[in-house]
Amino acid sequence: MTNQDDFAEYFAARQVTLRRTAYLLCGDRHWAEDLTQQTFISLAAGWHRLRDPSAVDAYARTCLVRTYLRESRRAFRRRERVADQVPEPPGQEDQTDAVTRQMVFADALRQLPPRQRATLVCRFYQGLDVVATAAALRCSEGTVKSQTARGLQALRAALRATDEELSLLIPAGDGR
Repeated sequence: MTNQDDFAEYFAARQVTLRRTAYLLCGDRHWAEDLTQQTFISLAAGWHRLRDPSAVDAYARTCLVRTYLRESRRAFRRRERVADQVPEPPGQEDQTDAVTRQMVFADALRQLPPRQRATLVCRFYQGLDVVATAAALRCSEGTVKSQTARGLQALRAALRATDEELSLLIPAGDGR
């Protein structure tokens, strides 16, 4: 796979998917764009070495996850948190509940440590099995299993706490 046209075609086809995955990993649109860009830079540098076209997605995913984990260790990323406003699509019915659920879930996911977040995104968003996730994260299968269990437990606890907070803020109807 040495052709630059092949790379340009791959870039056009996979850019959105990788950016979505990056957003799930980091929870920030701008950082997700930076991670995606860095992933494609790494991919372009090694493009001439890729022999198996079916392995390109796995290589890109591995580059993305490793870039995220490396960047998440940097102090400047911990200081700044940007909260994007989610605009309502024009001409659509009210989707406030769906948007609220997505925002609550994204906030809960952001509270997880980077390794647990990366494990959950690989396992449940990308649909990777334990073996593929272990390869992407460069860890053992047992680590993937324990990080998945701990991540799900922490995610459930965060969502439960958020649900309790919301129930205190929104009074229950009394039938009037």
